[in-house]
Amino acid sequence: MIELKHLSKTFQTAEGPFQALEDVSLTISTGDIFGIVGMSGAGKSTLVRCINLLERPTSGQVLIDGEDMTALSPAQLRQKRRSISMIFQQFNLLMQRTCLKNVCFPMEIAGVPKAQARQRALELLETVGLPDKAGAYPAQLSGGQKQRIAIARALASDPKVLLCDEATSALDPTTTRSILKLIQDINRRLGLTVIVITHEMAVVEEICSHVAILDHGRMMETGTVEEVFSNPKTEAGRRLVYPEGARIDRFPVAGVVRVAFNGGSSYEPLIASLAIDCGVKVNILGADTRNVGGKAFGSMLLGLPEDKDEAAKAMDYLRAQRDVTVEEVPDYHD
Repeated sequence: MIELKHLSKTFQTAEGPFQALEDVSLTISTGDIFGIVGMSGAGKSTLVRCINLLERPTSGQVLIDGEDMTALSPAQLRQKRRSISMIFQQFNLLMQRTCLKNVCFPMEIAGVPKAQARQRALELLETVGLPDKAGAYPAQLSGGQKQRIAIARALASDPKVLLCDEATSALDPTTTRSILKLIQDINRRLGLTVIVITHEMAVVEEICSHVAILDHGRMMETGTVEEVFSNPKTEAGRRLVYPEGARIDRFPVAGVVRVAFNGGSSYEPLIASLAIDCGVKVNILGADTRNVGGKAFGSMLLGLPEDKDEAAKAMDYLRAQRDVTVEEVPDYHD
């Protein structure tokens, strides 16, 4: 288990002190894939570097399995860091080394015998699906292949925690999905705790079970992906979950309701069922919904009929549905 307790980090700059993190508290369970999401400048990378103490917090505690990282001696910290590996957006491979030797590198530093390190590296190349690239150099690889080598290298120290700092931001969507699937498979097979730092909600949807939203260095909300996506409670959460999709001031209609999908089947045609079952037609003014594991999350803005009886019938029908929350939008304006 990873616990962050009242974590703060202040940098001294030429313009004066800059607070990158402010009183951040968070608990991440062992074996979880936990997403930390926020816009650029939210403090995500600073937070992840505080977890392995590449950046030392100004105040607060970082506890891993009950052990306070901030209280360790330099030698103890070096030993503890071997159980925490990290992959980056730009891969950070050693260009003058082959893929095999890149994977061997952390084992060399740890003093693992050469033959043993080589055998382990070959196994890891098999794990990430690139056994045929042992003798290749990073310059000969695609972006996705480089990240797979970086993941193999990160696993070489048999870590308990894998930190992913914008690990797919430099990749195309298809390659991103393949890398996320690989991380998910590794999490399941090895039981690693994975922390995913990202500004992309699609990454969180794809593999994370829990998510925390960071904004200007402060932890705004946290919970399961289902909870946060179905009903973000803060403005920062709504900006990320409904980017531009929740704006209603562009649609001149009389009555507007917001329908939030809380995890029902994504294959149930709610609006079509409303029209068929009640004979009521509504206008879809805007929508930002997602299919996460076959379940629907997100929200939809509906314009109700001008006829009050028809509008009431539609509201009654929507409120009777499972896994759906309905609220009127009284502050609508043109």
